[in-house]
This record gives sequence, structure tokens and C-alpha cells, in this order.
Amino acid sequence: MNLYLKLAFIAIGLIIIWLIWTFNRLVIKRNRVEEAWSDIDIQLKRRYNLVPNLVEIVKAYAKHETQIFTKIAEARSQALSARTLAQHAAAENSLTAALHSLFAVAENYPGLKASQNFLQLQNELSDTEDKIQAARRFYNSNVRDFNSALQTFPNNLIAKAFGFKEKEFFHLEETKEKEVPSIAGIYRGE
Repeated sequence: MNLYLKLAFIAIGLIIIWLIWTFNRLVIKRNRVEEAWSDIDIQLKRRYNLVPNLVEIVKAYAKHETQIFTKIAEARSQALSARTLAQHAAAENSLTAALHSLFAVAENYPGLKASQNFLQLQNELSDTEDKIQAARRFYNSNVRDFNSALQTFPNNLIAKAFGFKEKEFFHLEETKEKEVPSIAGIYRGE
């Protein structure tokens, strides 16, 4: 066999091995993104399950706060029906804002703030929020790695040939901690 023919077979074999390796690496990265999303989805569902219990406890103390309860119900409904990442992000931001309003109302009811059930649910919700943030960071780092792999040459040629699509990042609005009122503002009645 001719030396050039042997070298051509070796080169073709190496290219085929490289194509298979690159394809498999992209599949693994895509699967990691999907797995990371399922972590977020689990925590979001946990959050959605906590919300009705929290609302019921607050209703027992603050029956006339129906506007807040309606906002929370609507935001939860939107979150449960969200299909795309953008819909999830918008619904989560609305739900977070509604829950902040609920906790602000709870400040006006000392009996509610002292309720063990309310405190337990508040702690569980806080823990779930922390887990959502951790899962979101994990998801976004996997999306970054996957998208980078798709965009780099020569991976981008294989990605296009096999129909790999970039994934969206999952962004939530950062919640701002309550501002501490100044002592001077308190004395002036602000």
C-alpha cells in the first residue's frame, strides 16, 4: 500500500474520531444544562407549594388584605403556566414582588409574626429562595459552558451540522434588602 494512501486513511480516521468526540462532548454539555434546569424546576415547584400555605396563615390574621392575596394567586398561576425561560423569569419576578408585599403586610400583625407556622413557612421559603439562587447559578454556568462550546471554532461547524442551539440564561431580578431608616428620619416622622 502506498505511504500516501496510509496517511490519508490515518488522517480520515483521526478526523472521524475527532468528530465523534466533539459531538459527544456537545451532547454531554447539553444534557448538563437540562439537568441543571431540572434542579431549578424542582425548587420552583417547592416554592409554589409553600405559597398557598403561607397565604392561608396570613389570611387568618389579615383578612382585609385581599389585593395582595389576589396578586400572589395571579403571580403563582403565571409561574405554574410558564413554558419559556423568559416567561419563567417574568413570573418569578412577579411572585417575588408579591411575596415581599405579603411580608410587608405581616409586619403590621404582631400575632402573625409570632406564629410558629408563619415563622416555619417563612424559613422554608427563605431556604427555598437560597436553593433557587444556587440552582440558577449552576444552570447559568452550564449554559455558559455549552454556549461557549457551540461558538468556538471548529465546534461551531459540528454544532450547526447537527442542529445544536444555544441555550438562554435564566435571569431573575435581584431583590433589594430593605433600607434601614435613618434615626433622623424617624424623629421627623418619615
